[in-house]
Amino acid sequence: MTMLFDDVILGRRSIRGYKPEPVPKALIKEILELAMRAPSSMNTQPWNFYVISGEPLDLIRGGNTERNLAGVPHSREFRIGQAFEGQHRDRQVGVAKQLFSAMGIAREDKDARQDWVLRGFRQFDAPVCVIVTYDRTLADSDDTAFDCGAVTTALVNAAWSRGLGAVINSQGIMQSPVVREHAGIAEDQVIMKAVALGWPDDEFPANAVVSERKGVDEATVFLGFDD
Repeated sequence: MTMLFDDVILGRRSIRGYKPEPVPKALIKEILELAMRAPSSMNTQPWNFYVISGEPLDLIRGGNTERNLAGVPHSREFRIGQAFEGQHRDRQVGVAKQLFSAMGIAREDKDARQDWVLRGFRQFDAPVCVIVTYDRTLADSDDTAFDCGAVTTALVNAAWSRGLGAVINSQGIMQSPVVREHAGIAEDQVIMKAVALGWPDDEFPANAVVSERKGVDEATVFLGFDD
């Protein structure tokens, strides 16, 4: 049954626990076809996708985990920026508290917290990982990042409309040499984001978490209206 647009937008949430069942390649192509209807600056369509499963994904997971446990500094290609402060840091901490509470991870439980972090570097053990890249010739344009954000949002919403869960993340691409090697990413591409993708495991507690959102009145200024 086709989902209404409002149901997709209001119902979608980030999925961090997946069933092991594979996702058909044809279904992923269908989702990408929908996502790629996203708008882009001057119709540049700067995005490309490397859709990874099976052995290549296992190799990326293994390499990410090994390098992070060894303390290898991250090599993320898309700018990471400064650490969050103020209300942005408060929101980051807020959703972390929601997730740890759902998973029963105590603040003092360092092993459980470390395991949670490593889940991110393993792409949350999802059966599919979509690496979003953009054309290096457009790397100096801020519009490029905006456009890739639009297509990635469209991707996770299209996936949800087809019964698939996803979570956009950076942990899976923090060790870019590992990703480039095993995904065969061309040198003319910049690695931007990763999207874990698969069938949601309804028994995984964190999947029930819905992050708190600021209200329209908090985020919006209206001008020129009568009311």
